[in-house]
Amino acid sequence: MDELTDAEKTMLDLERGWWKYPGAKESAIHEQLGMTATVYYRSLHHLIARPEAMAYDPLLVKRLHRQAVARRRQRSARRLGFQLDAQLD
Repeated sequence: MDELTDAEKTMLDLERGWWKYPGAKESAIHEQLGMTATVYYRSLHHLIARPEAMAYDPLLVKRLHRQAVARRRQRSARRLGFQLDAQLD
């Protein structure tokens, strides 16, 4: 099993507690990781699919998976003309 890099651990740590940083989340992403929000979310999406991320922080990764599933369901429902009332975690 590959280990997470320091940058990947920082991403997960930031996602777990981004509200602790002053300002907007996008500012914290840029200051902590030096990347845009778009690159961050794309990288985070790939990162949470890895078993190493699950081993590092299982509660966070499970929550992010649930949120991703809920967003996919909402998008699918909108495309089909339905409105779902489910909240994202």
